[in-house]
Amino acid sequence: MVKKEKSASIKLLPRPPVVTVMGHIDHGKTSLLDSIRQTNVVDQEFGGITQHIGAYQVEVALPGTPEKRKITFIDTPGHEAFTKMRARGASVTDIVVLVVAADDGVMPQTKEAIEHTRAANVPMIVAINKIDLKTARPKTVREQLVKAGVLLEDFGGDVPVVEVSAKEQKGIKDLLEMILLVAEMIDLKANFHGSFKGVVIESRLDVQKGPLATVLVKEGMLRTGDEVYVGAQKLKVKAMFDDQQRRVSKATPSTPVEVLGFSSVPPTGSVITGKKTTKVGKPLVKKRRAIKTRTVNLIIRADTEGTKEAVIDSLKNIPLKEAKVEVLLAGTGDVSKSDIFLAKASKAIVVGFNVGVLPTVVKLAETEGVEIKLYKLIYELLEDLEKGLKEMLTPKVTEELVGRGEIIAQFRGTEARIAGVKVTFGSLKLGEAVRLVRNGKVVGKAKIATMRHLKEDIKVAKKGQECGLTFDLPLDFKIKDVVECYRTGK
Repeated sequence: MVKKEKSASIKLLPRPPVVTVMGHIDHGKTSLLDSIRQTNVVDQEFGGITQHIGAYQVEVALPGTPEKRKITFIDTPGHEAFTKMRARGASVTDIVVLVVAADDGVMPQTKEAIEHTRAANVPMIVAINKIDLKTARPKTVREQLVKAGVLLEDFGGDVPVVEVSAKEQKGIKDLLEMILLVAEMIDLKANFHGSFKGVVIESRLDVQKGPLATVLVKEGMLRTGDEVYVGAQKLKVKAMFDDQQRRVSKATPSTPVEVLGFSSVPPTGSVITGKKTTKVGKPLVKKRRAIKTRTVNLIIRADTEGTKEAVIDSLKNIPLKEAKVEVLLAGTGDVSKSDIFLAKASKAIVVGFNVGVLPTVVKLAETEGVEIKLYKLIYELLEDLEKGLKEMLTPKVTEELVGRGEIIAQFRGTEARIAGVKVTFGSLKLGEAVRLVRNGKVVGKAKIATMRHLKEDIKVAKKGQECGLTFDLPLDFKIKDVVECYRTGK
């Protein structure tokens, strides 16, 4: 059954899943990607490819049927690259495959990849690699993953595990079938015939061809000859190539193509559309106002495991019901570029305890607008957080000065004293709030109860006019005092 959007003429059709492979260094991310690709390309073709484009597609036969399904793999493994795309507002990954070596187990970068995946709210599949080794301990690896917070299916969770050997190409078929199963569960669909939208996942300067960019199609269709935009910059697609460097004339959702036609090399994460992009801020503001519980996201770096655990435990005791602190990632060692990209993508603050920050990381944080706070004592962090959370929960009142006038005379009315005022700025209005200012200090507040010019009742007195005012509350005004009319809002 085809799912329909609001308009009955717009049909959403199934699209291939886009997969990113992540894990600790030397656990076999690249070997696994190469092994997957090699199983789908004949030897002579595979050996003849000299330039990868940053992504490729494979076709997988469904068990028991002649039908085949496509899977797109992003060939730029690493959680930093993955989160950098998110930080640029260009989330492209549908599924993450976490590679863990069967002989090495869960390592620091494994934990970081887990946290980055969790922050992106993307489904995960664990691939336990190197099961061909005599030192392989897949059972131990499973236990370590559960301890790291990964809810494996073997332990009653929802994260599937597949044992593979990229070196001997064992379990590759099982992994591909598992990816298709997860993709079917999350029901990936796209509009193939609407406005085009794509993301640059890799770019380079070719000596002969000039600027080239690998574009992953998100929506619509990209064709040779199309005019598209990177922001306000227009370009024409001169040619497109697939991951085997074959010319193609069109690309549909989840398809990666290398595009020729750029005037300069576009940055990774750039969004490409079929029309000029404009910023839309109002819906986002409304959405944010609807959120009642405020959250401060933190990325924590500490000098030791003991310090890290002490900080996390202390954060649980901040006494504010309306706000909460969420730790997206906690680890030991200096603040890294990867931390900055995760903070950018998740609107988090990077907190360090007795750790260093390289100048290049500081510069990146400034460029990305990420705040880094360094501490030596835990209570200093807690004081800062408690103060910051209270400020978040305190309604911010904005004030607009509407008018100002000077009291030049005073009269005794039948019911109240009358202030004779000359308007010097803006206008004074009946019923508006005013404050009485003497020598620069506010000495009273009230509202304008009556307003007269000569013998007539009026509602507004503008700059240069004179009027007589009475107030709804007693004000002990004097000659030369200033009356300021203002409005407040939240």
